[in-house]
Amino acid sequence: MAAEGSRRVLGLWLLAAAGLCGGVAAGKSPSCHEVRTAFQLRQIGPLKLVPDVPTAESDLQICQHRAPTCCTKKMEESYQAAVRRERTQSIQALNFELKYMIVGHITAFQEAFESLLRFAENRTSSLFETAYRPMAKEAAEPVKELFTDLSLYILGAETTVESAVLRFFDSLFPLVYSRLINPGITDLSEDYTECLRLTRQDINPFGRYSKNMVTELSKSLWASRMLSQALSLGIEVINTTEHAALTKECSKALVKMQYCPHCQGLTLIRPCVGYCLNVMRGCLASVSELDAQWREYISTLEYLTNEMAASHDLETALMGIRNSINEAILHAQLNGPQLSATVDKVCGQPKQQEGNLSSDSIVPVKEVTETQTFVMAHASLNNKRREFINYMKRSRTFHASIAERLCDGDLVMRDSSTCWNGEDVVESYTSRVVSSGLKAQINNPELKVRGLDPLISNLIDKLQHFNKLDAEKAKLKLERWASRDAGSGGGRSEEMESSGDCDDEDGCQGSGDRIHTADILKDKKTHPENRNEPKPTVKKIDTTTTTSTVKSSSKHSVTGNGSSPAPSSSLVVFTALAVLWRCQL
Repeated sequence: MAAEGSRRVLGLWLLAAAGLCGGVAAGKSPSCHEVRTAFQLRQIGPLKLVPDVPTAESDLQICQHRAPTCCTKKMEESYQAAVRRERTQSIQALNFELKYMIVGHITAFQEAFESLLRFAENRTSSLFETAYRPMAKEAAEPVKELFTDLSLYILGAETTVESAVLRFFDSLFPLVYSRLINPGITDLSEDYTECLRLTRQDINPFGRYSKNMVTELSKSLWASRMLSQALSLGIEVINTTEHAALTKECSKALVKMQYCPHCQGLTLIRPCVGYCLNVMRGCLASVSELDAQWREYISTLEYLTNEMAASHDLETALMGIRNSINEAILHAQLNGPQLSATVDKVCGQPKQQEGNLSSDSIVPVKEVTETQTFVMAHASLNNKRREFINYMKRSRTFHASIAERLCDGDLVMRDSSTCWNGEDVVESYTSRVVSSGLKAQINNPELKVRGLDPLISNLIDKLQHFNKLDAEKAKLKLERWASRDAGSGGGRSEEMESSGDCDDEDGCQGSGDRIHTADILKDKKTHPENRNEPKPTVKKIDTTTTTSTVKSSSKHSVTGNGSSPAPSSSLVVFTALAVLWRCQL
């Protein structure tokens, strides 16, 4: 066998010699024809760089051989550009299916989210068009803004669920007050409307329902937002690995492996498997360091996706918006007399103008989108979740096996008894084959690896941050919400408000940004030019009597055709005096 192998090696060298000599036996001069052909077919560079005949080139930096060569220094430079291009293309080919699936699922998730949001928005709009027609036209814009804000939150915008919901109820209260509680008011001045908006959080006309709506939406939308961010992070990982720069040592090693045989006329010989693995593992040492965090990233995705589908159903939360708003409006109507008394004390009497509501204020009733649309969107979103996580689970070892996959196929010699080892045509590669990973490259015989690529290091930090914070936070939130749901349920909004469990990352705002209504009103009276500025969130009045009034109102709210007992007139007056006292400070 050894003799047979030696004969094959000798035969290859004879073929190479025949190629370089260009048929000397036939009386022809030595030629680089085969090298020129390969140079042209692979689009490495202009043909003028390739000599017609072998020369004794002395300034080669990579493909240094004692025999005459068909390579020049300019060709080496072209070869280095070619291996960088080919390496990017090879990794892009490996990434293609994974990238295609993630990008496709990003689009599918967004389409499903938008479909659900549209359905929920239409369903909410129909509430005003059927049950509260006098305010339907004016309520259309606040409803639209609410769902736009929720959509932006899911897609990762710098906003919160609490700010979106409270902004909606701020806009809703003037409409409820003037169209339902006091329908005789035909026109509201800008100042009076602003006063109603600013006092909304102080007098809490919608009871616990606005806070409950924040809590329910925060749970479900937070999980959806995190999944959206996870998909974007996955694309960032893929794009970074595709375009990670090659070091000089890697470029030279790739040229030596793939193109130095061409210099000797060996355009068909290919690298040995072990040789290719050493070169590729050295070049991709930084990329392989993503393996541990990528595996954890997939596990985190699986955990969050399962919990999102099981406990934090986005579809259910969005469908519940209509009922939450309806209950909030009913609560305000049932407590209309005491609300009117308090508002009159704080904001004064509105300026009433002659005339009645025009027909333009009544919006024709339109049917809600068919239930089938929601069912299809619901099924689509659940199917996309399963498809996505099942595919991602199969990509756990993607970064650990990338070198092996690049050395598979046509790049190396597998069915031949001879291959290229970087210096010669041999029967087998005899040097040590190192494993993947940065530390293992200390013993790599083919190239030196100096350290971790800064871009990859930054990417590892991002994955680590996502895996640690989001997994731990998800677990804690799920346990906390589960314990709340298992309790009485009556005081969940108060629990959230007092304990501080609903934080910025859940989609809730901190209380530190709120200010008193009276201070805002005083500032606007002193500085009229500030009236059009964005409204800051209003801090609740911290008086025991006011809080007691709100809680009392919440306790007596009804969800059916029943009624709630009205608080005593002395309590209403006392509450109004407390609010006025705060305004005068």
